Amino acid sequence: MLILGLESSCDETAAALVTGDRQVLAHRLAGQEAAHRPYGGVVPEIAARAHVEALEPLIEAALADAGVSLDRVDAIAATAGPGLIGGVMVGLVTGKALAHAVGKPLIAVNHLEGHALSPRLADAELAFPYLLLLVSGGHCQLLLVEGVGRYRRLATTIDDAAGEAFDKTAKLLGLGFPGGPAVERAAALGDPRAVPLPRPLLGSGEPHFSFAGLKSAVARAVGQYRAEDIAASFQQAVVDCLIDRTRRALDRADGATALVVAGGVAANAAVRGALEALAADNGLRFVAPPLWLCTDNAAMIGWAGAERFVAGLSDPLDVPARARWPLDPTAEAVRGAGVKA
Repeated sequence: MLILGLESSCDETAAALVTGDRQVLAHRLAGQEAAHRPYGGVVPEIAARAHVEALEPLIEAALADAGVSLDRVDAIAATAGPGLIGGVMVGLVTGKALAHAVGKPLIAVNHLEGHALSPRLADAELAFPYLLLLVSGGHCQLLLVEGVGRYRRLATTIDDAAGEAFDKTAKLLGLGFPGGPAVERAAALGDPRAVPLPRPLLGSGEPHFSFAGLKSAVARAVGQYRAEDIAASFQQAVVDCLIDRTRRALDRADGATALVVAGGVAANAAVRGALEALAADNGLRFVAPPLWLCTDNAAMIGWAGAERFVAGLSDPLDVPARARWPLDPTAEAVRGAGVKA
């Protein structure tokens, strides 16, 4: 089985060829950091235009790298949401056109499902169900992954995601873009105890996350403390919140085979280390994808497509692009979170 995966939900354009036995035959990716750096964040209109320019050459290069023609693939998997709607539409419409042209099934992949299943691409022994901390620029959720297409949300953010807080902190401190790696580098030079920052909802009976207050506290600390100390203290506050909320979720994750982390913030070494220790304390395996699979990529979309293809799932060519698309549509509404839940 061979799946062509396409990703264009934010500021990474990517194409990959993935097999059913977990081989990534090719992966091509084009970033947009230089285009967005002057603005300190992703500009949706710029991102969409960049996807239009980059995607076709990336697909051609990926097929050449794998040494296959398009008619050799078994299905085409494209991110259909959630994300910046202009970018999502570029990838999904391209996937539809290719599927129609060669008469192959289209698989519309939820970008979050790509992250949720990406650890299984890297670890063949990871079995359902597992507790997943999905932590990225747009999302911060705890999910019990029960199977392909079966996700039970245990917690989400009531306001901002952890990755968004990293990006805002980097902008406040003048550390550059992308923010997550910049804050981590600065934090390595600072004292995590130097700046008194809040830990929103720490110890609360409410299961969810909150990072808006932490961002505001960082803004107030700017100019009063060294940037490196603020970065280190901020990073430690995020880690403390993630661990506290994940520890609480473990009590509700009946039968979990492992503690798994995925999403862009999963590339942060401090976050990984703390989660690994938490898993060990609870007698669970800790599973994290390789760093390149944590950030947005097409291999995880191709793999999610492969898992869905095996399950007999495909989509019609009129499937819509979605800016919002929860993995667990049956989850209860959360105060403050609105459509981000």
